[in-house]
Amino acid sequence: QVRPVESGGGLVQPGGSLRLSCTISGFIRTPYAIGWFRQAPGKEREGVSCISNKDGGTYIADSVKGRFTISRDYAKNTVYLQMNNLKPEDTAVYFCTADFARGTCSDHQTDFEYWGQGTQVTVSS
Repeated sequence: QVRPVESGGGLVQPGGSLRLSCTISGFIRTPYAIGWFRQAPGKEREGVSCISNKDGGTYIADSVKGRFTISRDYAKNTVYLQMNNLKPEDTAVYFCTADFARGTCSDHQTDFEYWGQGTQVTVSS
């Protein structure tokens, strides 16, 4: 059973930084894409970032471009989301998700099969 597990969320002041981690346990097939989505209260879940090992592609949402960076550590089966210059509007539950069917990045949650439980990120002074 594939299981993404997120960590690294918390409370941070505006302008601060956090690094989220997503470790994938279970049998990992290739190609794959690992994505980050977020959901703020009263809003729909939205795609934030994604990385693929099929074509080396990445995706960064316009709302976080220049502030968030996605990276991976193959040896640890872990994907990181470095979040800098955080803003109050970044407050949300952040979910890690994995796709082994298409293996390419997407900002559509229906393209992803496996989901983590989410980690809360709160940006507030």
